[in-house]
Amino acid sequence: MNEGEIIKYLRNRFGNKIRRTDICRDRRFYINVDSDCLKDVCKVIFRDLDARFITSIGVDERQYNGGFLVAHNFAFDSWKLLCSLQTNVDGDSPSVQSITDIVPASNWAEREFRDLLGIEPVGHIYPKRLVLPDGWPDGVYPLRKDFPYDSVPEGFDENRSFKFDDAPPGCVVVPFGPFHPTLDEPAHFRLYVEGEMVRGCEYRGFMAHRGIEKLGESVLTYNEIPMAAERICGICGCVHNVAYAQAVENAVGIMPPPRSEYIRTIMLELERLHSHLLWVGLACHISGFDTLFMHCFRIREPVMWIAEKISGNRKTYALCLIGGVRWDITEELNQELREVIGKLETSWREVVKAVEKDSNLQKRTRGVGIADKKLVKESALLGPVARAAGVPIDSRRDHPYAAYNRVEFDVVVSDFCDVWGRLIVRMYEVFESIKIIRQCLQKIEPGSIQATITDEIPVGRFGMSSVEAPRGECHHFVITGENNRPRRWRVRAPTYQNLQGVPTMIKDQQLADMTLALASIDPCFSCTDRLETVDIKTGKVRVYSAKELETLFLWR
Repeated sequence: MNEGEIIKYLRNRFGNKIRRTDICRDRRFYINVDSDCLKDVCKVIFRDLDARFITSIGVDERQYNGGFLVAHNFAFDSWKLLCSLQTNVDGDSPSVQSITDIVPASNWAEREFRDLLGIEPVGHIYPKRLVLPDGWPDGVYPLRKDFPYDSVPEGFDENRSFKFDDAPPGCVVVPFGPFHPTLDEPAHFRLYVEGEMVRGCEYRGFMAHRGIEKLGESVLTYNEIPMAAERICGICGCVHNVAYAQAVENAVGIMPPPRSEYIRTIMLELERLHSHLLWVGLACHISGFDTLFMHCFRIREPVMWIAEKISGNRKTYALCLIGGVRWDITEELNQELREVIGKLETSWREVVKAVEKDSNLQKRTRGVGIADKKLVKESALLGPVARAAGVPIDSRRDHPYAAYNRVEFDVVVSDFCDVWGRLIVRMYEVFESIKIIRQCLQKIEPGSIQATITDEIPVGRFGMSSVEAPRGECHHFVITGENNRPRRWRVRAPTYQNLQGVPTMIKDQQLADMTLALASIDPCFSCTDRLETVDIKTGKVRVYSAKELETLFLWR
């Protein structure tokens, strides 16, 4: 089906409840519906038409039309389409029908717009605070336009603690995090354990929400945001950089020059290489295979060096401007990059052979962290987690961007559904990235690396961009605005969805496998300013405040 056929199908089902439809370039389309039929339309899209849920977005539009906007974004991967299903919400008492009983993957996104905008998802299956700090006062919504970006709300209580659910009968609580030796960043999984088996868990994150989206609509300009976007993730920075730029370009019809699209593709694949090499090395380290861990990092280092030669930095490339890129790839860099990936390919084949033949590594990873096709669908799991369950989704192929429609590559899949499968997928994706870079270096066209933009960016245009990060699809949604910045910018990173599958992946598995199962999604967390301690003698639980932590760990 194409966009027109989907819209016709929905009009036949819902008639004048479909208020407005817009079909845009790049196979994106937008549908605005009456709020009382939003849930029913979602059900048809997600269940009957088998679309994949991406994310939900809340927008404060009171100063423009007196109300709010709620959007549920979906992907029709087999038809290469992206859809944003939207409804207008009352400005005085904003509420919308929750879709969580139909689309479980919308759980966090709906709780997020409830926390940040005060839009109530009526009928939500688990309406608990998600993003806001524990002591944030009720009734204060930081993503509303009338809330200053640099304000601390009156009534903020730093001693207020988060209330976790009670443990199931027969289970004890084992706190995994927020600080843990195997986590590079803080995250809190409250595990409910019976004997050695995990029977459930509750996640508490967002402990130091950085407000990057708020800065994007309050302070930063269109061409400053890519640098902030790059800092959303410590590994997938270029992905966010490109995804944001493409969302704005998609909204207003800007066409980057072909050479810049090839450069974006090359840099994205370099990022995929160093991310996968890092992850496989860490997987070997967690499993006790430190020899391969060191080999992976040795092989990875030349990738970082060549990235620094191209952009001036090993990791944050500052690559994109709206309409193109900052950095060119000279003929000398082209040749050097060919040599780097040639040596990498030879060395990586030896690593793959060693991993595949290691029986201890297989015993440690097979049957651990199960995520099957049903969980992938219900929780909208992404990237290697989905592909290791035999679900061949990949935005590079399904929703081509940059130069991906001009190169050939395979989408690597496995049907193991476990940590071993995710290891296999990542190892073989390295070869596909090498294949893509080689084609780009051969096909790259001469010419400009930046489009000429003479007019101001129009206001009120919608844009969507999905970019395949090493961890999975990264999605950016933009509404263009005044003052040379977006009116709304929404980011959904892959870890945001994949974390929602972790409780099911570890349920009824051994506590010792928690680390591997969690690491297999390659999670990315923000910082935290709290920790929970358990006195092993008395079992007493205590949460320290930020001031107490400052006092305890203040070094003079």
